[in-house]
Amino acid sequence: MDKIIKTIAEELKIRENQVENTIKLIDEGNTIPFIARYRKEVTGGLSDETLRELGDRLAYLRNLEKRKEEVINSIDEQGKLTDEILKAVALSKTLAEVEDIYRPYKQKKKTRATVAKAKGLEPLANIIIEQKETRDIYEIAKEYVNIDKLSEEDKKNKDKVVATAEDAIAGALDIIAENISDNAKYRKEIKRQCYREGLVETKAADPEAKSNYEMYYEYKEAIKYIPSHRILAINRGEKEDFLKVKLEKPEEKILKYIERDVIKGETQFTDMLRTTIEDSFKRLIEPSIEREIRSDLTEKAEEKAIKVFGQNSKQLLLGAPIKGKTVMGFDPAYRTGCKIAVIDETGKVLDYTTVYPTAPQNDVENAKKELLKLIEKHKIDMIAIGNGTASRESEMFVADMLKETKRDVCYVIVSEAGASVYSASKLATEEYPDINVSIRGAISIARRLQDPLAELVKIDPKAIGVGQYQHDVNQKRLAESLTGVVEDSVNKVGVDVNTATPSLLSYVAGINNTIAKNIVKYRDENGKLKNRKQLLKVPKLGKVAYEQCAGFLRIFDGDNPLEITAVHPESYEATEKLLKEIGFDVNDLKNKEKLEDLRNKLKHIDIAKTAKELEIGEMTLTDIIAELNKPGRDPREDMPKPVLRSDVLKLEDLKEGMILTGTVRNVIDFGAFVDIGVKHDGLVHISEMSDKFIKNPSEIVSVGDVVKVKVIKIDMERQKVGLSMKV
Repeated sequence: MDKIIKTIAEELKIRENQVENTIKLIDEGNTIPFIARYRKEVTGGLSDETLRELGDRLAYLRNLEKRKEEVINSIDEQGKLTDEILKAVALSKTLAEVEDIYRPYKQKKKTRATVAKAKGLEPLANIIIEQKETRDIYEIAKEYVNIDKLSEEDKKNKDKVVATAEDAIAGALDIIAENISDNAKYRKEIKRQCYREGLVETKAADPEAKSNYEMYYEYKEAIKYIPSHRILAINRGEKEDFLKVKLEKPEEKILKYIERDVIKGETQFTDMLRTTIEDSFKRLIEPSIEREIRSDLTEKAEEKAIKVFGQNSKQLLLGAPIKGKTVMGFDPAYRTGCKIAVIDETGKVLDYTTVYPTAPQNDVENAKKELLKLIEKHKIDMIAIGNGTASRESEMFVADMLKETKRDVCYVIVSEAGASVYSASKLATEEYPDINVSIRGAISIARRLQDPLAELVKIDPKAIGVGQYQHDVNQKRLAESLTGVVEDSVNKVGVDVNTATPSLLSYVAGINNTIAKNIVKYRDENGKLKNRKQLLKVPKLGKVAYEQCAGFLRIFDGDNPLEITAVHPESYEATEKLLKEIGFDVNDLKNKEKLEDLRNKLKHIDIAKTAKELEIGEMTLTDIIAELNKPGRDPREDMPKPVLRSDVLKLEDLKEGMILTGTVRNVIDFGAFVDIGVKHDGLVHISEMSDKFIKNPSEIVSVGDVVKVKVIKIDMERQKVGLSMKV
């Protein structure tokens, strides 16, 4: 365990006691959001991202230790365990290294070497590899010819027959070739040389074929430099049969390295061993090493892609809500018509319809009349237009229509990723049993503008669509990572226990799907919860779950004003004592005038001294003060607001040098896509993000950021726009 603690501390660049304390909390069953928010003193203030990384590495390293134990036991049972093997296993840092050590001791399927061993040719292989024998090897090999000693039945079985001295030597060399291939030291060095000097080489499967992978039709790049997005692009191109991929290795260096270790001077065995080494490399080592390296590159690329996807999803989930507005959701389409839903400021559906302003019907006039009537009837403030099929045409129609209304209405382009998945889901059917599946998408689009987090938690995180190659990566790992991202986002914001849906509640620390449904059922049967303690009356929500979830659940208009904040019940006594000492009580949190006085007093608190007096940690006190400064405030209010538009911009309107305002829709390894109001998002390449060198675009921008960009390239034919943030 000490070794695991030390390894994690070194990797994450944190103290060993932070790792040790965190592991203890995880092993006790505490959730990551709870540890991140309410156990800062214990962890030394580690963030939720660091804690999740620590949890992942802990699981991997524990699995590694378990596998090491299994391997040692297996080799020991075979009576082949040595101090050298024990040391090599102990020093292994990855599962791949452990498997390389175990490789010679694994029970093998039938191979040329296992057949040769069954024929009794292992002693001959030992003679050849020792290179000490001065007698002619062919004379020695004749002693292993067994054809005359076999029964007539056994002679028919090729796997038993050694017919000639040449056959005996060939079998012995097969054993040597496999032993070389199984040598952990050789494999480690060969991989090192491949990573240092190898190249990824791609060619077109059909040079005439048109595809998105044409830049890779004749392409080479050093293994050590190739970025993750290119690995995933190449993998996809290969999977779709557009590319052929191989690794170019420093073969000559590798062969010389093995020869230096195997061949002991010029003897009668030198040439045959040289040939055997080449055979071992080409037939056995090269294919498996290539598979391992490509698998390793893919795994690292996937981890990077999953991380990017997680960061983007978090920004989308934490998008600023638009509160107190009546919104029209506009789900664009062609043949089936554009679905319209109107929701009030609480998210309640007021009206819905379908209009046909797009092709093939092009019924623009009737669509205008219908929507203008809805705008006046429901006093609509905003229109949320989905960014999918027919979005561009719908945007032009809406911009034109808004010129004819007297109300001050603007529109926003909203990501509709996953709306169709939600529409057909069991959850959507439960929410809107009497509303057609096609209309549910428009409701979701409208609600995403009002409260992105509450709406997006209803959708499988993979369907949100803000990453790169999310369908190509390990789906189990992606799902685990995104579930963590959603949990962190929900708990960061907090949840109104009296209005939240089961899908939102299920992401709160300590609450599973069953408890979430039980909370809603309890609420329906007993009315609104008045205090957090009532949660203990909810079936299956015991003391452990209560400790984890209580601080993240908000109760507005309840018995205790502290419960509109993230102050945990375990800190109520200290918080009340703090307020009393500076001349206030909890009810003053409801009084705007007193709240201003309270804020002024809180500024002058001596954190170290007060924390000691209250017998709580300084970090906990700092968090309590932050909550008292902004009781009930939504942390998403600090996030960039969506760009509101009232007119449309055509690609033809763009000119190089134009300065525009746009919204970052996606951040990837090589840049960011920005919505500037034309049909396709423009690309800001990483080289155009800053005058300074940046390693990753996420250092500069996040999904949802509103940025100023300059148009630097317009490709009318491919409908692409190049942008720069060096404005």
